Amino acid sequence: MNTSKNRRLVILMYPRVREMDVASVNDIFATANTILPENRRYQIACLSTVDAPQLDGMYGMGLRTGPLYSTFRGEIDTLIVPGGMGNELTEPPEKLLKWMRKQGSSARRVGSICTGAWLLAQAGLLDGRRATTHWNQAHLLARDFPKVTVDPDPIWVKDGNIYTSAGATSGIDLSLALLEEDHGRAVALEVARQLVVFLCRPGNQAQFSVALKEQKTENTPLADLQIWMQEHLAEDLSVPSLAQKAAMSERNFQRVFTREIGTPPSQYVERIRIEAVRRKLERSTQSMEEIASACGYGSADVMGRSFSRQLSITPGEYRSRFRSSGIMAEV
Repeated sequence: MNTSKNRRLVILMYPRVREMDVASVNDIFATANTILPENRRYQIACLSTVDAPQLDGMYGMGLRTGPLYSTFRGEIDTLIVPGGMGNELTEPPEKLLKWMRKQGSSARRVGSICTGAWLLAQAGLLDGRRATTHWNQAHLLARDFPKVTVDPDPIWVKDGNIYTSAGATSGIDLSLALLEEDHGRAVALEVARQLVVFLCRPGNQAQFSVALKEQKTENTPLADLQIWMQEHLAEDLSVPSLAQKAAMSERNFQRVFTREIGTPPSQYVERIRIEAVRRKLERSTQSMEEIASACGYGSADVMGRSFSRQLSITPGEYRSRFRSSGIMAEV
């Protein structure tokens, strides 16, 4: 944990920046300032790429800007580039890219949210590094910048002093992780509580869950069944039991579920149970037997075999590797 005094955190704004990205970063660190000692608070500044008192955000909200980036003087501890409309299509001026490169070498940390990764990549800050962005844009980032190893799955990635995160709300997760680096888990968790963040997600977590990924059916009974399954993992989720609950024959249930959800019911059950195991390994101190029971496995050994088959790592190895990444506690 870094214990140096006041740090200057800069959010770089530009026309059609995503309003949520700016607000979420500002809220996390401004809220932290309300509970930190005065000499350890953040100096938050919004710099602009345009010389104007206000700019329009991605969805039309007027945003008051700060000084023009090129006129700013002073050290920057952490620079965050939010996402926005058209970043992947825009060629920024060389003057801005030169300034970004300077910050990449002088700032303690440089980070991006969503398509803000394009500006980092255009400045060469992601060359030879692993990075992420919004899952729907990841293939474009990989295409445009072959020197970057783009991983579309995590909600945020750290490679050296460069941090990249996925879309929208992942900026909250990245900000909480940066806050934890600076002031420890207790402060980050208190800020999460203050902002009523339901879960503090570690960077290795996938951008969207199995349930969300497969929640595409318009078949209301099956959609309701998916929700019920998530809430009753410890119960009998065999095909006969689920077919009975859906008021279908087993054969018809298999056919309809696979067609609507895109995966057979038995595979879907295993995936949502493994996802639940991962969450508990990351965020709880429960024993393996307790986790196995809560997630619908007959024993820790059965859970371990299923977990290893899906992820090629044992539950114990997974816990030791990922419990220290980001903030693990449930709030």
